This record gives sequence, structure tokens and C-alpha cells, in this order.
Amino acid sequence: MNLFNIIKNQLIEIIEWTDDSRDTLSYRWPDEDKEIKNGAQLIVRESQQVQFVSAGQYADLFGPGKHALTTQNIPILSTIQGWKHGFQSPFKCDVYYLNTRLFTGNKWGTSNPVMLRDKDFGVVRIRAFGTYDFRIVQPAKFLKEVAGTDQNFRLDEFADTMRSRIVSIFTEALAKAQVPVLDVATRYSDLGDALLQIINPAVTEKYGLEITSFILENVSVPPEVEQAIDKRSSMGAIGNLNDYVKYQMGQAMANGSEGAATATLPATMAMGFGMAQEMMKSMQGGAAAAHGAPGSSAFSVDPFSPAAAQAAHTQAAPAAMQVFTPAQAAQVLGVAEADVLAEIQAGHLKARQIGSQWRIGQAALDEFLRG
Repeated sequence: MNLFNIIKNQLIEIIEWTDDSRDTLSYRWPDEDKEIKNGAQLIVRESQQVQFVSAGQYADLFGPGKHALTTQNIPILSTIQGWKHGFQSPFKCDVYYLNTRLFTGNKWGTSNPVMLRDKDFGVVRIRAFGTYDFRIVQPAKFLKEVAGTDQNFRLDEFADTMRSRIVSIFTEALAKAQVPVLDVATRYSDLGDALLQIINPAVTEKYGLEITSFILENVSVPPEVEQAIDKRSSMGAIGNLNDYVKYQMGQAMANGSEGAATATLPATMAMGFGMAQEMMKSMQGGAAAAHGAPGSSAFSVDPFSPAAAQAAHTQAAPAAMQVFTPAQAAQVLGVAEADVLAEIQAGHLKARQIGSQWRIGQAALDEFLRG
């Protein structure tokens, strides 16, 4: 081999890289201490960018295409190398290929519960997970903050770091958004789009990446919060409790069994209380009319007769008001005690709290049944 061939073998004439891994973020082209020839061809394929680094400084950036490396198209590198005029000698420079394609389906999730303050349930612990898509948009910042001088920087080397950063930003964004837990559980798509606007700028500024899609797949809450949500949903599905009781009675009577009679007992008791209340009101109204109208038949009755004595006793001692505990009211209505407490808290069923206990009057129960 003559001297010309030896020199030629030490010069790089074509620089190119074909990615067949599908998970490489950046790749430092191996120069093996060879020098790049003046006028060498740089080939950059679609979804690639090439960053030149000389003497530890970021130089020229090349997009897709075929480029001849001369002083005309590497102005930054020419300045760093001090080439005031055209150069003919070879030069050394680190060449980094960056994969700018979209990396999809990357998973994220909260390893520990996230504490949120919710207006409906107070302080709530939630867990969340989903996926996100991203691409490199600022090669120099990505190399500086993430890949460094790694010759072959792969996705799995960055996945854990990216996941923890995503969770950190997600937690902060969700706290600032003040989205109720009920809305989080029912509006995954809208919430993901809203949080993307908050997460993306922070990731771009820190790592030179752009998150193109942020998907919230699931949000889970503690069992006690799930039960509260289920109860609230059940009350909304039932709607008018009076109509629901009537429906249960009709279904039970249609079955025509002993179980049906047992099932209708609470509803029958509720109706019986209502009928008894109406009868008492009618009797008291009739008695008041009889004693209040001069010339009525009441004045012709013997004041010492048993009927007159009974009427006087009724007028002097009004009937005692029936009072129920939430458990008794639940038995009368044929529902769970928790449902009765939920109606009290919602203000639909009037009740009075004495200490830590609730008491419900018959009149309030009748008013609630009438809707």
C-alpha cells in the first residue's frame, strides 16, 4: 500500500447512519481517530438530525439531505476552528446523529399515591397511569442534559428518568388545575389534553423534548371514596325515592310470595304512617270545627257525657309526634341507612342533629315521601 492510499484510508469521505434499532435516541458516529476529509459527504435521512461538536462546543446542525462539508455550509465550525479562509486539510469533529421520529406508547404511572385536596371528598389519595408520545426538538439541549457523550443512547436508559419527571410534573399540574375527583374519573381525554399544555413546556425547557400526546388511561381512588361515588351514583339513578318505593311494592306484589310480603312491609308501613297522619289531621280538624261553630250540634251534646269527655281530652292532650332514627327511617322506606344519611346531608330529608345523632320527625318523613 503506497503512502497515498494510507493517507486516504485515514480520511472519512462519507458519513451516514442507518438506524435499525427503533429505540435509539442519539448515536455518536464512530470516527476511530480518523479525520474528516474536506468536502466529505454527510448524509442525513428523514427523521434524523446531525449535531457537530468541536472542542466541547456545539457547532453546526444539519437536517435531512446530502451535505458537502466545506467552509460554506459549516460556518459555526469554521469559526470555532479558526478557518478565516477556505481550508483544504482534514479536520476532527464529533458527529452526533439524533433520531427525531415520534417515540410512541411510552408508559408512565404513579408509584406512590398522589395527595389531592378535593372539594367533595376532602383530601384524597389517587393513583394514575397512562402513556405519552415524544420527539427530540432541540438536539443541543438534549445532548447536553440527557445523552451526554454516550455513543449509543437508547430509550431504556432514559425511560425511568422520564417517567419520574412526568409523574412529578403531572402531580403539580393536577394540583394547580383543581379538577374534582369525580371529573378526573370521567373525563380522561379532556384532562389529558389540558395537562399536556402544562407538562409540555416544562419538558421542552428541561430536556429539549416535545410531548405530542399525553394520555390518562386510569385514575383510581381508595375503596372508601369509590363507595361514596357509587352511593352518589345510586341515588342519582334512583331519582325520586317515593316513586322507587312504589315501584318496589309493585314488583313485590307481582311476585306474590312470602318474600314479596316481606319486601313490601317497609313500604306498607311508610304508607300506613302517612295515612294515619292524614286521618289524625282530619279528626283534629273536624273536632275543631265542631267546637268552634256556635249553634252547631256540639252545643246540644251533654257536657257530662263520655263523648264530651273524650273530645275535651283530645283537645287538651294533642297526639305525640312520631320520631325516627336514621335506621328506623331506612326500615320504613325499605332502603339502606347510608341512603337516608345521604339524603339528610343533601338537604332533601329534613332532620335535626342532637349531639352526634340524627332524629327525623314523622312530618319531615311524610314531606319527603310526597316529593
